[in-house]
Amino acid sequence: WAWLTLLLVACAAQASEITFELPDNAKQCFYEEIVRGTKCTLEFQVIAGGHYDVDCRLEGPDGAILYKEMKKQYDSFTFTASRNGTYKFCFSNEFSTFTHKTVYFDFQVGEDPPLFPSENRATALTQMESACVSIHEALKSVIDYQTHFRLREAQGRSRAEDLNTRVAYWSIGEAIILLVVSI
Repeated sequence: WAWLTLLLVACAAQASEITFELPDNAKQCFYEEIVRGTKCTLEFQVIAGGHYDVDCRLEGPDGAILYKEMKKQYDSFTFTASRNGTYKFCFSNEFSTFTHKTVYFDFQVGEDPPLFPSENRATALTQMESACVSIHEALKSVIDYQTHFRLREAQGRSRAEDLNTRVAYWSIGEAIILLVVSI
């Protein structure tokens, strides 16, 4: 029963975390079915490529633009769904002609359910339950920090690999020039 309860709690609030390649001169869209009154948060960050910027656009089911930003490296947007339907959010790299981007996004739909439902509760939380709630909140904070540091590490690794490639080409060029001059 514990596994079934854990599965139901995990399905109550939906979250999508994806890292994907966005080719140059391309647009990538994602769709999410959302019920009216649901609180949603979209966070994104460009990890690698060009000037680390993309265009982001969020549309409601009726085609109304809820959020639109141009050439942003990272941002966060929270909204409450005004109607039932399929919401569409797109990342665009159409302004770039030769650099592809690596984009990370986290789309959270709904709130996490409480650890201890208060519907049939006539008393306050016990000390053990309070400790569980505070540990749960601390672990959510740790997950956010880990995600942040993972993204920073990926961004740093991308820059280091790019620098390593440039140094290697420069060294080869210098060696060729030195060989030509000595001949």
